[in-house]
Amino acid sequence: MTIALDAMGGDQAPEMVFEGAEVALERHPDLCFLFVGDEARLADLLRRHENLAAESEIRPSESVVTGTDKPATALRQGRRSSMRIAIDAVRDGDANGVVSAGNTGALMAMAKTVLRSLPGIHRPAIGSLFPTMKGETVMLDLGANIDCSAENLFEFAVMGDVFARNVLGIVEPSVGLLNVGIESYKGNEIVRAAADLLRTQQLSIKFHGFVEGDDITAGTVDVVVCDGFTGNVALKTAEGTARLYSEFLKATFSESVLSRLGYLLARPALSALRERADPRRYNGGIFLGLNGIAVKSHGASDALAFANAIGFAYDMATHGFNDAVIDELNRWYAGQNDEAKAATR
Repeated sequence: MTIALDAMGGDQAPEMVFEGAEVALERHPDLCFLFVGDEARLADLLRRHENLAAESEIRPSESVVTGTDKPATALRQGRRSSMRIAIDAVRDGDANGVVSAGNTGALMAMAKTVLRSLPGIHRPAIGSLFPTMKGETVMLDLGANIDCSAENLFEFAVMGDVFARNVLGIVEPSVGLLNVGIESYKGNEIVRAAADLLRTQQLSIKFHGFVEGDDITAGTVDVVVCDGFTGNVALKTAEGTARLYSEFLKATFSESVLSRLGYLLARPALSALRERADPRRYNGGIFLGLNGIAVKSHGASDALAFANAIGFAYDMATHGFNDAVIDELNRWYAGQNDEAKAATR
């Protein structure tokens, strides 16, 4: 299992990339890595990480896609960048997936151009995990598609369902459409049309119906489907709220001597809470619907967060995510064709 790593992408690259790869290798001893970037720097780092040396290869690049590069610029001028060469490795069959902590827009644009979409998928989506009261929820799209059709949302539901079953191991995941209310008449025409498609589909998708914003963290469903505009706003709001409460806690426990004493007493419970809600556990924006596996790690990732992003790529490749999506969509289209034939008889 070989994962191509954009070793120059991210605020703390390339050191963080090697440290993250080392953590991932401990978890998955069958991993191999293709590090792409500045050959001299990477060779020096590989010498320092002896555990990786036997399982790794370095592929040199001539440039780096920066965080300020526009996607169109990166596409035109970044053919010899570490990000592009890492993606090319997946296309050429030299790697089973790619992970980068670089520019999100550039990574999506390059991956869509180089890897293209899976058969039956019109628009790839970005998915990720949200911590909930019941465990974890898959949510997509988180920003790849601002405007979506009902068919796009249906395809997102298929991909989310397959991810929950094949990667997370949920036997019968429930799928919900994010809306402004749970009533069937709520929402715009596109969301209601997507709900109709999901209610009448003859696949194995367990459609719950509409869900609201507070259902995401309640764990009402295993898969939350929405357009990229709504999903990105929800994601950023959740991240901001988590930071806000973290600051509130710090301020509260430092207000007085009694507060500081209370912190000492509560420290074990707070440590458990911090570990449960640690955003590094959920790091990794997964590009679903591409004809190849690509995962976006947060730009500020440390080694643990990057290792978790590698873990997403590993799990998708191991469990045959893309093949399962194609199978589900083929079943859907076959059913549609059968219905069309029956209607003309």
